[in-house]
Amino acid sequence: MRKMIWMKAAVLAIMLLLPFAITAPAQAAARGIDPIVSADWLEKNLNNPNLVIVDLRKVEEYKAGHVPGAVNVFYGSWAIKRGDLLNELPAMDDLADVIGGAGIGANSLVVLVDKTEKIPDQFGLTRVAWTLKYAGINNIAILNGGQDQWVKEKRALSQDMVKPQAKPYKAAWNKNLFIDKASVQAKLGKAAILDTRAPGFYEGKEKLAFVPKLGRIKGAVNLPVGQLYTKEGLYKSQAELASLVAKITGGDLDKEYILYCDTGKTCTSWAFVMTDLFGYKDVKVYDGSSMEWLADPNAPSEP
Repeated sequence: MRKMIWMKAAVLAIMLLLPFAITAPAQAAARGIDPIVSADWLEKNLNNPNLVIVDLRKVEEYKAGHVPGAVNVFYGSWAIKRGDLLNELPAMDDLADVIGGAGIGANSLVVLVDKTEKIPDQFGLTRVAWTLKYAGINNIAILNGGQDQWVKEKRALSQDMVKPQAKPYKAAWNKNLFIDKASVQAKLGKAAILDTRAPGFYEGKEKLAFVPKLGRIKGAVNLPVGQLYTKEGLYKSQAELASLVAKITGGDLDKEYILYCDTGKTCTSWAFVMTDLFGYKDVKVYDGSSMEWLADPNAPSEP
């Protein structure tokens, strides 16, 4: 009798655990590449036929030496000026053409490379990564340390002008990744608003010349992008990053988060880490950011 009860309990336990046993590998399989890859990983995978390496630097920098096999698609192709606003999304058709023209398909493993000499250089990488997510590309990675780290580790460089194998790209747009000013206003007091600028900007002590005035979105809390990186320009450890995020979010993966900065570029650094490294489910980037919000006297701001 005891044996029968034990067996029933064991079967029940297996049935309860079965969904997790199935779901976990399925979730892992959804991503074919880690969101942040090392130069060592990239060098070992250069011959992967599904790999597309995209160098975001200016063409003259690319010609001087790049990761072998990388195609050059300058950052300005991915983020444009619209009216007075900087770093805006291109038109959907134009963006789809850029993606297909780079040889990127829905199943590609995309690694983004840029210079990372200064911390602001890092943000073009995550802005393009976020834009690719918006267009339905799931397997996107950033080369940790970028071109600078590749060179520092004395890895091979090429001066060949690589011609992408262009293909039509039909986007599956994920419009939930970006949010406009009116929608931000509607969500004040409901969603968590994260200001990713440096503390002096968040506190209203500093501003960039193109931002209309000092201040921040009312109710925003500060999660500075500078906290992401070591002094060598590499990402901090996952444990350190997770701790920094959790101090602000409490580790709530399901809550809605709206991230902003000055133009909608730098805030993508935390947005990408939160979603692709730690599994936050509802993270949006406010594309107009401070540049748009602080130009509107009716948009609630402080201090």
